[in-house]
Amino acid sequence: MMNYAYKQPSNFFDEVKHFFKEGSGLSVLILVNVSVWIFIQILKVILFFLNYPVDATAGKLVLHTLALPAFFPYLVSRPWTIVSYMFLHVDFWHILFNMLWLYWFGRIFLEFLSSRLLVSIYFLGGITGGLVYILAFNVFPVFAGIVPDAYALGASASVMAIVTAISFYVPGYTIQLFLFGRIRILYLAIILFVIDFFMIPSGNPGGHIAHLGGALFGFVCIQIVKVSKKSVSGRTSFPFFSVFNKFRKQKSAYMAPDYSERPVSDEEYNLKKKKIQEKVDEILEKISKGGYDSLTKAEKEFLFKTSNKR
Repeated sequence: MMNYAYKQPSNFFDEVKHFFKEGSGLSVLILVNVSVWIFIQILKVILFFLNYPVDATAGKLVLHTLALPAFFPYLVSRPWTIVSYMFLHVDFWHILFNMLWLYWFGRIFLEFLSSRLLVSIYFLGGITGGLVYILAFNVFPVFAGIVPDAYALGASASVMAIVTAISFYVPGYTIQLFLFGRIRILYLAIILFVIDFFMIPSGNPGGHIAHLGGALFGFVCIQIVKVSKKSVSGRTSFPFFSVFNKFRKQKSAYMAPDYSERPVSDEEYNLKKKKIQEKVDEILEKISKGGYDSLTKAEKEFLFKTSNKR
């Protein structure tokens, strides 16, 4: 598997500015999350001037309108919360870390897959995480006494779905972590999953359960996408895969190098490897400057096949 490495932009603020000007699905998701958070902060200021108890009143309005209830009667009366909860943050640090993770891994995601698929995984991962949360709170006895007062909010389940999906799609992709050095994103996704699992009894069990649900959806979804790509010739057909047909790339006329047979001499073999690596470096450099969408179909196909051949 090729070890791709994330290239930090030379000017972070210029990169972010350019990112939002692109208007990709990722930037829209982040803008919606931030806009909802800003609206809640404005509401708090208004309530303060009107001499209302800010935290209690704002919290009640937000929870009863946008957060996802675990109690079935509440859920039936507010069905939209299965979607609205994944854009809802009250605490500053909550939205900050969620949006940073979404931005970092969303950018990696868009290097290899489409913006439409990213948005779909965000929504479906969040919905799956929410449903797993509701199911757990209504099945396990430990939650019996708190179900009527239990609410879920935040984009964490959706973000975990994206993190897991791209980590299992390009497991060799590496990023630089402060104090830890370079690490494969696959290992990072597995560590996050394990931490969420063991943190369930240690406060915020609903949040951790939703995270696990989102991560499981991301894993299953990306396996379906992989199989769907392999079955593009039509030799493999399953009805469920048709849901993802819109995300499949058309088969390119460009043929990736054949690794099944080694060249007759070490010199030819090493030369071939060098040319392939130079081509990969050239494509990654192009991505760092113009984004994944700047690649031709042949380059995208070459990058995908090369990553799965090594």
